[in-house]
Amino acid sequence: MDAATSNTVDAPAAPTGEESPIHILWINAGLSCDGDSVALTAAMQPSIEEIVVGALPGLPKIEVHWPLIDFECGPVGGADTFIEWFFKGERGEIDPFVLVVEGSIPNETIKPEGYWCGFGDNPETGQPMTTSEWIDRLAPKALAVVAIGTCATYGGIHAMAGNPTGAMGLPDYLGWDWKSKAGIPIVCVPGCPIQPDNFSETLTYLLYQAAGSAPMIPLDDKLRPAWLFGATVHEGCDRAGYYEQGEFAQTYDSPKCLVKLGCWGPVVKCNVPKRGWMNGIGGCPNVGGICIACTMPGFPDKFMPFMDEPPGAKVSATASGAYGAVIRRLRAITAKTLDTEPKWRHKRGRLTTGYRPPW
Repeated sequence: MDAATSNTVDAPAAPTGEESPIHILWINAGLSCDGDSVALTAAMQPSIEEIVVGALPGLPKIEVHWPLIDFECGPVGGADTFIEWFFKGERGEIDPFVLVVEGSIPNETIKPEGYWCGFGDNPETGQPMTTSEWIDRLAPKALAVVAIGTCATYGGIHAMAGNPTGAMGLPDYLGWDWKSKAGIPIVCVPGCPIQPDNFSETLTYLLYQAAGSAPMIPLDDKLRPAWLFGATVHEGCDRAGYYEQGEFAQTYDSPKCLVKLGCWGPVVKCNVPKRGWMNGIGGCPNVGGICIACTMPGFPDKFMPFMDEPPGAKVSATASGAYGAVIRRLRAITAKTLDTEPKWRHKRGRLTTGYRPPW
């Protein structure tokens, strides 16, 4: 049996003295495209396989209940009943557990008939259980609650103006000051989709924290891991030097700064240009794509239309253009003197290096 399947099949009771596993209950039944789950399969530092099989030193044993890898388990059949693990979490039978939520949370109170989204059935009624009901049941009992992707963190695409669902992110649903029973705030790892290593690293940190090997996870004021989202796209971008010199791309095949083509990088908190997308390769501006601010709480409403030059860029780009013209001229003068060999390198019969014999 492979590692993915073995994480969901009922196991015998642990022998006395054996460490109880930390369960990860993953709900991807919010308003979502499942893109964050798919993106996470590309994680490399660490990979999801390394986390699941406990290949990292000091990492506690875990059992993952994640629809993407539980291919042998169906909602009501298969090797075991997948949804039963979530009822076990509610009943306190798999303590501790980490709750991961993927997808934005609709407001079920504004829909008198039916429901917006659900996850499994209630065995007592035979009716679907809404995603928000699961969050209400599980969040108070979780060791930590993690929102993966911009939909789950801040609402994302589904929470745009004009949407009929009243969709929101997990902090808006539970409250921005909410804390788990272990005193851990909601941990938000945004991205549309998530940068895979950002999430696998965050999950690993929380597991080490649960094992007593790491301090409280450091979060910024938007509940993002501070070490991952402490700098802007621009600060880590390979094209930033062109901005300083006032050189801007007019077409997408140019290596110069993309601000005039609609890039929001100078104000967006994201490490993708520095980290790359998969195995250190790629990342939006690195491959000619503008930053559309998908890690920000105001995405997408505050950053549209995407292909237009941002309002602030008109002023800053004009100032950078004037400043950059002077800088380029001065650097050209300096480069002209430096881009040549020293004058004493020649084939003449006299030494001109300034060397003075000691005798």
